[in-house]
Amino acid sequence: MATAGKGARRVLLCGYYGEHNLGDDALLQVLVGQIPTSCRLLITAYDQRLVSELVPSSKTVQRRSLRSVLKAVATSDVLILGGGSLLQDSTSFRSLLYYLTLIVISRVCNTKVLLWGQGLGPLNRVVSRWLVQMVLPLSTAISWRDLVSYQQACRWQRSVPMVWGPDPVWCHPGRQWIGGGDVVVCWRPTERLDDEGWTVLITALSRLQSRTGVTIHWLAFHADQDRLLPDQLQTLDAFTKRLKEASTFSSCQTIDQALDIFSKARLVIPMRLHALILAQLAGAPCSALSYDPKVKAAASMVMASCLDLGNQLTVDQCLLAWSEQFDHPADPSKILTIQSRSRVHADILLDELKCVD
Repeated sequence: MATAGKGARRVLLCGYYGEHNLGDDALLQVLVGQIPTSCRLLITAYDQRLVSELVPSSKTVQRRSLRSVLKAVATSDVLILGGGSLLQDSTSFRSLLYYLTLIVISRVCNTKVLLWGQGLGPLNRVVSRWLVQMVLPLSTAISWRDLVSYQQACRWQRSVPMVWGPDPVWCHPGRQWIGGGDVVVCWRPTERLDDEGWTVLITALSRLQSRTGVTIHWLAFHADQDRLLPDQLQTLDAFTKRLKEASTFSSCQTIDQALDIFSKARLVIPMRLHALILAQLAGAPCSALSYDPKVKAAASMVMASCLDLGNQLTVDQCLLAWSEQFDHPADPSKILTIQSRSRVHADILLDELKCVD
C-alpha cells in the first residue's frame, strides 16, 4: 500500500484486530485492500506489532485504551467499524458500549461513520436493543454481512443507506486445492457442547481416522481461545491413545499459512465462520459444525455439508457427513458467485470515501 500524503483522508479502522484471530486478520486484509491508497490509515489493535506487520504502511493505536481511540476518532475524517459482529452483547455488554460510544463521539466530532461487513447481534438485553436502535441512525452508511442483520436493521431505521452481501472475507484471494494431506479440525470452545456432546464428535473423529489412516491436524484459528481446547478434550475417554498419536497441533501466524494447510486438506471440519470461508477459498472439502446461525448460513451458500450443534448429534451422523465430503473439493463456480455478491461492501466503502472532503 502506498504511503499517503499529508493532505490525505484520515481513516480510522476499528475492529477486533491484533487479538490473534485469523478471521479478523483476514477481514482487516480485505478491508485495507478495498481502501484507496491515497488514504492515511490508523488501525485499532491489541497486539500492535502484529497488525503493523500485517499492514506495514499503517499506524496503530491500542484498541483496549478507550481514551487513545477516542483521541484518534477526533482527528479522523472517517471511522470504519470493520467486519465481524461488533454490535452484540454476547461477548459482554461493555464491548457493545465501547463501539456505540465510538459511533456517538464520531458524530459529535463530525467524523463520518461506516459500518462495514457487519453482523447485528445477538442482542440479549432489552437495553442493548434499545441503544442500538438509537445509535444506528448516526451511521453514515452500513453494509451488513447477512440478510437477517439487514432485515433487522431495516425494521429499526430507514434513514441510513444500507446494503447486504456475503461476508467480506469471501473476497480474500484463495488457493487451488491440492489434496492428499490431513483432516484439518478448526474447533472452538462453545457452550453448545457439554462433555457428552464433545464425546460424540471425538468418537466420530476417531472412527474417521481409523477408516482413512490420515493425520488429524488440530488448527487453532484463534490462537488464544482455541489452542487449549485439544488439551481439554484429551481428558475425555473418547480421545484414545491412537487418536492422540495420529494428531498434530498447531496455530498459524498468517492467513497464507492457513490457506496452504487448507489447500492440502482431504477434509476440513470447521466451527469458526472464517475457517469455513478460507477453507472454501482454498477449494478444500468441508463439513462444518454450526455453533451459530452465521456458520450454517455460510455453508448453505456454497451448499457445503453442515451439522447443527443445536441438535443432538450422533456418532453415525457425524461420520456419515464427514465421509461423504472426504476428498470432494469445493465447487469453484459457487464461490465465484458469492465473491461477486460480496463486492457490495467494497462499493459502499468507495462511495463513502469519495464523499469525504
